[in-house]
Amino acid sequence: MEFNRISIIGLGYIGLPTAAVIASCGKVVIGVDNNQYVVDTINQGNIHIVEPELDLMVHSAVAEGYLRATTEPESADAFIIAVPTPFKAEGGEDHVPDLSYIEAAAKSIAPALQKGNLVILESTSPVGATEKMAQWLAEARPDLSFPQSYGEDSDIRIAHCPERVLPGNILQELVSNDRVVGGITHRCSTQAADFYNIFVKGECVETSARTAEMCKLTENSFRDINIAFANEISIICDELGVDVWELIKLANRHPRVNILQPGPGVGGHCIAVDPWFIASQAPESSRLIKTARAVNDEKPSWVVKKVKKLVAEVLTNTDKNEDNIRIACLGLTFKPNIDDLRESPAMEVALEVSKVFNSQVWVVEPYLEELPESLLNFGTQLVGLSKAMEADVIVLLVDHKAFVDYPIQIGSNQRALDTRGMLKIR
Repeated sequence: MEFNRISIIGLGYIGLPTAAVIASCGKVVIGVDNNQYVVDTINQGNIHIVEPELDLMVHSAVAEGYLRATTEPESADAFIIAVPTPFKAEGGEDHVPDLSYIEAAAKSIAPALQKGNLVILESTSPVGATEKMAQWLAEARPDLSFPQSYGEDSDIRIAHCPERVLPGNILQELVSNDRVVGGITHRCSTQAADFYNIFVKGECVETSARTAEMCKLTENSFRDINIAFANEISIICDELGVDVWELIKLANRHPRVNILQPGPGVGGHCIAVDPWFIASQAPESSRLIKTARAVNDEKPSWVVKKVKKLVAEVLTNTDKNEDNIRIACLGLTFKPNIDDLRESPAMEVALEVSKVFNSQVWVVEPYLEELPESLLNFGTQLVGLSKAMEADVIVLLVDHKAFVDYPIQIGSNQRALDTRGMLKIR
C-alpha cells in the first residue's frame, strides 16, 4: 500500500518530531491537535517545544507544503495516535492508567476512516490498550470491518508501535533506532512495518500488539530499577560517609558491573510512569518494579531534607537568619538541555524548598523564559547563574551543560549539594 498522506494525532514531544521527519521524506502530513495555539504556531512554521534542529525541519516542511496542522482530523492513508496516557486522578496511589485521551483520539478519527487505512497507536499504553482502541473504532464505524473480528481480511489495519527516543536527540533516534511493531494480526504488523520503513533506518521487528505494548513498559521498568539501585546506593553512601561518585567509578571497573549515575529522582513521561502500567495490571507479581518506583519517588524528599540540613549549617555558622538566607536551585527540567518539566524530580525539589523558604529561593533554568505558576506563587525568582552563586546554599538538580562548564566557587560560609556529581567546584 502507498502511504502518501499521513495524519498524526497529537503534536507534542513525540507527535511533532514524527510529523516533521515523515514530511521531510516527501509525504503529506496533517498534524492534529486540540490546542489552537499549537496548530497556529506550527502553521506559521514555528515550534512550541524545545528540541534540537526541530525548528528548522518544521519550518522547511511547512514552507514546502508537506506539513500542515489542524484541530479536526482529515482523511489519510495512515493515522498515528501519539497522545498522552496519564493516570486517573481518582486512582491515587494505585496509579490507574487513563485511556481517555486515546479513546477521544480514536473517536475523532473514526469519521475519516476509509477501507484500507492503517491506524497505529504510538502512545505508551498498558497491555491491551491497542485492542481497546480497535474496539472503540469498531463501535464508531460499524460499516467497516476491523481485525479483532475479521482477522486478516479486515478493512482497517491496526497496530501498536511505541516510540523509544531520547529527548534532545529525538530527530536522530526516530530514524536510527529499531522499532518494535505489533499488529493485531500478522497482516497488520506487516503493513505497519512497511509504513515505518518509509523513514526508519533501524530494523522494524514485527510481533503482536500485546508484546509490543509490554516491550516498551519492560524497557523503561528495567531502566527504572537500575536507577533505583544507584539512588539507593547514594543514600547509603551518604549515611556511611562514602563518596558515591568515586565508589561507582571504582565498582564499574569490574568487567560485568555497570552502575548508573544517581540523581534527585526519576522524571519524564516514560521511566517515571511506564512501570506503573505493569504494576496496575499485575499488582501481586510486580514487587520489584513497585519497590524501585518507591525508591525513586522518595529521592526528591531525601534531597529536600539534605537542603534543610545545609541551611541549618549556614544558620549555625554565620550571622544569617531564617528571613534572609538564600537557596539557589540549579535546573528544573527532568533531564539536561531540554525544556521538559514532565514528572521532573528537580521541579518537585524546587517546589518543596520554596514552600518552606518562600520568597528566599532562586531558580536558574536556561531553558525556560519564566517559572511555572506553582513556583511563582511562593515568590520564587528566576535568576541568572552568576546571581545564583551569591546564594548561601546552592543545589545542583539538573546537569545542564551551562552548569557543568561553570567553575563554581563555594565560599567558606556557603554550602553546595550536587545531586548529579557534575559540578566543577573550585
